[in-house]
Amino acid sequence: MNRRDFSTRLIGVGIASAGACAALPAAAQSDAPQEGTQFTRVEPPVPPAANGKIEVLEFFSYACPHCNAFEPSVEAWAKKLPADVSFKRVPVHFLMNAENFARTYYALETIGQVDALNRKIFAAVHVDRLRLEKPEEIAALVAKNGVDGAKFLNAFNSFSVATSVTRAKKLAEAYRLDGVPTMAVQGRYVTSPGLAGNAERALAVVDFLVARARKA
Repeated sequence: MNRRDFSTRLIGVGIASAGACAALPAAAQSDAPQEGTQFTRVEPPVPPAANGKIEVLEFFSYACPHCNAFEPSVEAWAKKLPADVSFKRVPVHFLMNAENFARTYYALETIGQVDALNRKIFAAVHVDRLRLEKPEEIAALVAKNGVDGAKFLNAFNSFSVATSVTRAKKLAEAYRLDGVPTMAVQGRYVTSPGLAGNAERALAVVDFLVARARKA
């Protein structure tokens, strides 16, 4: 979902359409993904984290219904990644409740509860229609799902989480994003369900780009 579209829509609208979040239509599929249609090149490239692995990023927001629709596919795909691929989610700063939602993600990451609660946060926003505008409301949701709410709030308000949020803002700006979900590979290429055609094709394009990065 892009910034302009979000400002004119209610948060729960369009959950079922993961591909609608990007402005560009998908081109006809060919044997191999085509640059300029199923994916685009990042110019200038964004230096990936120097960890010796191929970096894949998913830019997302808990406020985005298309990210919510994309998440089950991403979650299943991430579980099968080879050892030489580093996958990270990056919350963006340009949709509703951005600061709180970014802090929520990094707090969950800090206390090791992303896998347990990521889908539950999405469901609270898009199924239960909770706005979660206050940290205490988010902590109550976390506690309801069996995680220490006080521990979550300590992480939520920590300097390290604030640093991660700032770094995420700079990273999204470096990629010049205007919509989510967006997948980035090795700082050189981006794709999305909107570009590729749907969630499964987007992840197939990511796999193609990972293989290209591996050869390079």
